Amino acid sequence: MLDRHARNITYLRLSVTDLCSLRCRYCMPAGGVSKRGRDEICSLEELVEITRAAVDCGVRKVRLTGGEPLVRRGILEICRGVAAMKEVEELCLTTNALALPQLAEPLKEAGVNRLNVSLDTLRPDRYAYMTRGGRLKEVFQGLEAAANAGFTGTKLNVVLMKGFNDDEISDFVDISRLYPLEVRFIELMPIGEGAHAQFLPAETVLESHPQLLPLEGSGVARRYRLPGGRGAVGLIEPMSRCFCPQCDRVRVTAEGKLKPCLHSNQEIPLRGLHGESLRQAIREGITAKPERHRMNETGHSDAGRNMHQIGG
Repeated sequence: MLDRHARNITYLRLSVTDLCSLRCRYCMPAGGVSKRGRDEICSLEELVEITRAAVDCGVRKVRLTGGEPLVRRGILEICRGVAAMKEVEELCLTTNALALPQLAEPLKEAGVNRLNVSLDTLRPDRYAYMTRGGRLKEVFQGLEAAANAGFTGTKLNVVLMKGFNDDEISDFVDISRLYPLEVRFIELMPIGEGAHAQFLPAETVLESHPQLLPLEGSGVARRYRLPGGRGAVGLIEPMSRCFCPQCDRVRVTAEGKLKPCLHSNQEIPLRGLHGESLRQAIREGITAKPERHRMNETGHSDAGRNMHQIGG
């Protein structure tokens, strides 16, 4: 379905929970978040029903997010329900990887096509600091489990932060040489807990690694490869190279509110709607998608929520 700016909206990011097993400093408050009552978030059936309606409106790619989607009870049922929709060409999931040793094989069997793993540092002490207690070795165990389960095309999401991981760029780039993974460097956005003073343009990766060879882009990412590398390097640049004209996604929060744009405070309630009423609400949300964000002018996002409440 086309929005009013002639963008074809084919991608749904569906948050299944705002809870997480970590407390990353740019994403979640230090005290974490309180668990909501069952009546405050969408049931498994509602999440699948909303996805079905979005697919009826033209969505062809679905990404399950959180919080951390693997802490959601019934996550495999959600995966099976979405994967059963023949129109869905790709079902992906973004995770911190901690639960993958137990869930990688069941996720694959449930129809998940690909994984994105959030990983901002390769140093155990920094990982523990950033996540407020996480253990880096558990991420690597999760990545190994994913590979053993048959997942390919796995992407590592690395949020660039000046003064935190800018001295690890070469280490991450080298991962793409050694392993068939795509390392995606993502610019820090001024949203929620994010500290804009730590902003680092993704162009820094290219400046420090001129040997990177350009590849065909994928979605909103610029992509590159080291000569002889087994994987790829991607750059996601919402701040320095606004990709709003190419944006093809909408988001639904765990409590069932459609956000036409990550950085808009506009939200369309979907819970309680069914059939044509639900599809019409989604169509209205797609039509309401703004032309672009204004973060470069204002210095902040108008999202009105932290990232864990929206879905990464």
